[in-house]
Amino acid sequence: MAAQSELFLCPTHPNEVQTTPFFDAIIIGAGAAGLFCAGQAGQRGLKVLLIDHADKVAEKIRISGGGRCNFTNRDLDPAAPHKHFVGQNPQFCRSALSRYTPADFIALVQKHGIPFHEKHKGQLFADRSAEDIIAMLLAECEAGGVTRWQPCSVKKIDFLASSASESCWGSYQIDTDHGPVSTGALVIATGGLSIPKIGATDFGYRLAQQFNIPLIERKPGLVPLTFDGAGWAPYAQLAGLALPVQIITGVKKNRMAFDEDLLFTHRGLSGPAVLQISSYWQDGTPLAINLAPTADLPAALAQGKARSRKLIANELATLVPSRLADAWAQREADWQRPINEASDKALARLAEQLARWELTPTGTEGYKKAEVTLGGVDTRVLSQQTMECKTQPGLYFIGEVVDVTGWLGGYNFQWAWASAHACAQALPMEGQ
Repeated sequence: MAAQSELFLCPTHPNEVQTTPFFDAIIIGAGAAGLFCAGQAGQRGLKVLLIDHADKVAEKIRISGGGRCNFTNRDLDPAAPHKHFVGQNPQFCRSALSRYTPADFIALVQKHGIPFHEKHKGQLFADRSAEDIIAMLLAECEAGGVTRWQPCSVKKIDFLASSASESCWGSYQIDTDHGPVSTGALVIATGGLSIPKIGATDFGYRLAQQFNIPLIERKPGLVPLTFDGAGWAPYAQLAGLALPVQIITGVKKNRMAFDEDLLFTHRGLSGPAVLQISSYWQDGTPLAINLAPTADLPAALAQGKARSRKLIANELATLVPSRLADAWAQREADWQRPINEASDKALARLAEQLARWELTPTGTEGYKKAEVTLGGVDTRVLSQQTMECKTQPGLYFIGEVVDVTGWLGGYNFQWAWASAHACAQALPMEGQ
């Protein structure tokens, strides 16, 4: 839908005109949440403008899931969002998630004839490419007559409080590269700080601050962890090695554990296990990693001692990858001998340390490698039914910019779809 050109009827005063183009809703950010919200709102009959500063649309979708977009997760339980979401109040997202479920998005994908498959643990991926999901979202926008300005930067946003003398319903005046526009409903879908090389900025947070909306501290989430110093040198040589582990952080009610694959890197640890635990890990606290979670290590080593003359490293290689077994055996002189010559105490110590490798990360790889941003707009000031700010009428926040962060595996995309849908259904029609 093209923007009207010069004079526009004021929605509440049809005999008056305004020279600034007016839209029922203006959405800033053409990522997953912004695209979906625009299409849904447009198909309700709203006149929608979607703005994004980047040259390409939905870059984060394009690179997600190894280029195939892990677009949702069948295992998501809308009634218990705390199981798969992190934030000051994970229960906030229950309303949106229960009203737009993974089954709803799957139905949309099927409607567009996009083939997909389940990888594991409920994770759904497009068979061919993430481009199929992007094309679907653009088609939905087209069906809703959405106007898209891209690339287009927003220079300034002003809010004109309504009053008896206010001549028009539109309250937000937005100065853009393509000229000024106005609206009564401004939706912020600008995402977080993760992966700046594809266009991530702090725009949404700065706008929140402009309107005195509280923010929860931001930090990288779903991110590799790093270990500095000589202590990491023996493990840096294992870069590229992956294996299934159980990884734990925290204690008692703050304890969190994941059974996933771990990947050694030159600077630290990555892989699904580490990305998952990173959203719960606190600076300065240790991790505990079971490097052989499916093995009975004491029994296996005792059996090895009784029947084998192999080096401990060679016997250990039947339980963990050989590269890891070799590096691990170098940790103590007592482990650098045939297993039948090792003391029971040395083997017990080996089993214990393999089952609970304790180490403390010194940091993370930061936003350049983080898949999401933890923290964001405080959910206490947002309506969980509509995503509208309680202290700033007509201003909505959806997707990653909000203090809701999902697990790895399609949960963040489902939050994008669900929060966008809740917002789109709540946006008022012209004159309401």
